[in-house]
Amino acid sequence: RNQTQLSATDITNSCINLSQQTISSIMTKLAKAASIILALTTAASARSVPSAFISGSRSFQSTASALNAAPDKLPVMCEESVMSPKAHGTSEEAVMKDLKWGCDYDVADRICNFNRHYAEFAGYWSTTKYLEEVDRENPTKYYDSVTGKHLFTAPIGRTMEEYLVESGSHGWPSLRDEEVNWENVRCVAGGECVSTTGTHLGHNIPDKNGNRYCINLVCIAGQPAEGQE
Repeated sequence: RNQTQLSATDITNSCINLSQQTISSIMTKLAKAASIILALTTAASARSVPSAFISGSRSFQSTASALNAAPDKLPVMCEESVMSPKAHGTSEEAVMKDLKWGCDYDVADRICNFNRHYAEFAGYWSTTKYLEEVDRENPTKYYDSVTGKHLFTAPIGRTMEEYLVESGSHGWPSLRDEEVNWENVRCVAGGECVSTTGTHLGHNIPDKNGNRYCINLVCIAGQPAEGQE
């Protein structure tokens, strides 16, 4: 009887040891499989092209080094002091007289230099010559209405049609991170988008696709300053 009991115990222990060995073998195989999958995923990611540059059949790519060298964390922020009072509102001088697309001088000067919160009325851009004159085949550079500094280039990473549709749906030119020249553009806490020299431009109003800079056309209708083209 004792021999029978001992044999049963031995059999039970053997089964337990066998189960542990089986589980250990399975876990080892799973770990190896996970390592292979991780390696393949990493390699595929390294070869992939950023989706921002393949949307649409005629997406435009940036040729401006300042745009390609955009900081990792966007938008680029600045202190409130950038918008401190200066010789002409928040700028050193008034907006230029020969604004593009027939933009109104008085409206531009008021919004650019004596304003922190308000905007041209929704759809204002469509009442100017902008839609008639803007280049439909190539990206357009946009310049500060006060200083003539290069602020934006659009469209980048999307088609002209996509840019116009998005802008039209909101009522103002709608720019994305890759279309901003961060050398001359900043955002203030609260979302206000400004130039580094104090020109009010608009506001960052993020959506499901990321940062979206809702910009007044009168603020980016300047003629290029020397060396900014």
